[in-house]
Amino acid sequence: MKKAPLVAIPLVLFSLLVIFLFKGLFSDPRELDSQVQDKTLPAFSLPDLMQPEVTYTPEDLKGKVTILNVWGVWCVTCAVEMPYLTQLKNEQNVHIVGLYFDQDLDPDFGTKTLSRVQQEVTDMLSRYGNPYAYNIFDVYRDTSLDLGVTGAPEHFVIDAEGIIRMHHIGDINERVWNSKVGPLYNKLVAEASGKTGYDKKVDVDAVMASEPTLSNTLNEKNIQSTAIAQGGE
Repeated sequence: MKKAPLVAIPLVLFSLLVIFLFKGLFSDPRELDSQVQDKTLPAFSLPDLMQPEVTYTPEDLKGKVTILNVWGVWCVTCAVEMPYLTQLKNEQNVHIVGLYFDQDLDPDFGTKTLSRVQQEVTDMLSRYGNPYAYNIFDVYRDTSLDLGVTGAPEHFVIDAEGIIRMHHIGDINERVWNSKVGPLYNKLVAEASGKTGYDKKVDVDAVMASEPTLSNTLNEKNIQSTAIAQGGE
């Protein structure tokens, strides 16, 4: 009789493990709580993908409502959603900024030059459309990790104060935009309009062109340490 409790303990632990695995198997990752919801953007200082001498910080994402889109050329779903994101930019002036990282910059995948990365990005945007005001290059993927990114595409709706108001995992299509992301984005734009005079009908490119040019220089040693170098393969 004394052995009964000892036998029951493994059975209870096994049952709990089965329940945990069952919940994980059938849970929707898009519905998981975000660790950055309603928080300010984590600190970063990252280069522009196409103009590495330009550096961005969270301050550059303040002043207008922004969708921060985590993506890469290796991501098939990113290519699928790109035409619709481009449509949102062109027809509704939705302000989208890319947060780009490249798997091939991981030492486990080999090395790649910056010029090759830029060419691959240019080719993809030429083929599927370019929804981005600009692309921030998450060289080491530190910022993506700080944001709780698990893959791509992922999207962060950021208000004009730089606070993350939504973390959407997966692509944005017409259904997702109309039912989930769009209503919040438009609400935040309306709120920003009342506070700062932000006009969602203003041409995005014109607004970007009127802003002061960033001139911080990318730390060349950091790029070299990840085998990214301007020039040949």
